[in-house]
Amino acid sequence: MRPLDPAIKTVWMIKLALGWGMLFFAVLIYDVFQLFDQDRWLPFGVMSGLVLLIGGTLTLVLPRLRYRFWRFDLRPEELYLERGIWNRVRTIVPLRRIQHLDVSQDVLERNFGLGRLIVHTAGTRSSDVVLPGLRYEEAERLRDEVKHYITEDAV
Repeated sequence: MRPLDPAIKTVWMIKLALGWGMLFFAVLIYDVFQLFDQDRWLPFGVMSGLVLLIGGTLTLVLPRLRYRFWRFDLRPEELYLERGIWNRVRTIVPLRRIQHLDVSQDVLERNFGLGRLIVHTAGTRSSDVVLPGLRYEEAERLRDEVKHYITEDAV
């Protein structure tokens, strides 16, 4: 089983920090508006401080745990993925069921040279399988390996 690229931890941390940062500023604005309210139920800064503390802790811990439990392997006839911190998910994608493949990047992943392989399979429910946190070149190499199997199998 192969791990993801370690740079994905930083990407996940940045994404989590952005989400928690937006929530923190929303709660801070609420705190400021409640500052002059005589009937407020918490002292100023308690709620925004809790959001900052919880968000900061989760931003530091969750990406490391998520990375620790993400593994994948390209086997002769299947793509095997294993992930999940609390709920372990093991996914097996038979290569003969793959309809098409994409390699994609968002802005953060592009800055870190990462990409994700998106595998579209036959079926309606959960028909897209995403393998994140790969070096862009490795994602393209995996795509080409799987494509070679698909085209070879079709002949």
